Amino acid sequence: MIRFLTDEDFDGRIVRGLVRRLPQIDLVRAQDAGLQSAQDTEVLAWAAEEGRVLLTHDVTTMSVHAYERIANGLLMPGVFEMSQSLPIGKAIEELIVLAECSLEGEWEGQVRFLPL
Repeated sequence: MIRFLTDEDFDGRIVRGLVRRLPQIDLVRAQDAGLQSAQDTEVLAWAAEEGRVLLTHDVTTMSVHAYERIANGLLMPGVFEMSQSLPIGKAIEELIVLAECSLEGEWEGQVRFLPL
């Protein structure tokens, strides 16, 4: 199953709903990893070190930094960007499908906007 990291501003309601619906999900919040107030580059580096795909609502800057990592030949396990206007139930459903159907390493070097 795919491993996730949520950035600091990711909607906690989505996280709680996701964990409730899929208790076995491997998900770490940035706050729990000591990444509160960390720069995007630090969050992406930590995600890469831990082999975690990043979940973010930051559709303006996070992808820029992710593409910079790729261009510099650095590991980047993947980023899923999601609009904050996406209904919570839809967001949870999208993430459940990704968690259950993705292969390890499948999203390496990719930035995707949800819903797919």
